[in-house]
Amino acid sequence: MDPLFLPDVEANPAPGPYAQAIAAMAKGGAEYPQIWHLFAFKPQATEHLARFTHEILHGEAPLSPGLRELIAAFTSARNHCPF
Repeated sequence: MDPLFLPDVEANPAPGPYAQAIAAMAKGGAEYPQIWHLFAFKPQATEHLARFTHEILHGEAPLSPGLRELIAAFTSARNHCPF
């Protein structure tokens, strides 16, 4: 996986679930969303973004959560961005 444009953010995660997830995925050699580095760096500042994303993808809506995930995955693929 390519490094982030912000190496200080990537190298300085705060303790918490995102830092743990990054460490586990990196240890296993798996790819993961690089935005997790931002979430791990400033967890309090990104809580609202995590809640927003979860609500958009999984909250009540006319489209099923699966279809919303599919749309997000397709959009990410079109933007050459791992979902």
